[in-house]
Amino acid sequence: MSVKMLHTCIRVKDLEKSLKFYKEAIGLIETRRKEFPENKFALVFLSDRIGGYEIELTYNYDTEKPYEIGNGFSHTAIEVENLEKTREKNIELGYEVTDLKGLPGEKPRYYFVTDPDGYKVEVIRK
Repeated sequence: MSVKMLHTCIRVKDLEKSLKFYKEAIGLIETRRKEFPENKFALVFLSDRIGGYEIELTYNYDTEKPYEIGNGFSHTAIEVENLEKTREKNIELGYEVTDLKGLPGEKPRYYFVTDPDGYKVEVIRK
């Protein structure tokens, strides 16, 4: 059996803020968008420049309260060439960013940045 990962869906309260985060802070590009005004929701797909696996932002019109992320979800992860430069950019953009971290006994090689809905993205040095 052959399996191919396609996408992960996350629900967002403010589509424009989320798009700005995933495009500017993470470097993803919008690959497609589906609007369903009669059902009051939109789907926006983003991917890295290589293509393939996507994040699907699901935006339900007129959502009043933020979504509850739950205690089972932890984070998504991306890989970058220049960890320090990417971290500085995320800080300059005003996002919540952790210190550089490393697994026990290893040099720091990753950090976390939080999107407008509270989802964590782990940014890892290539």
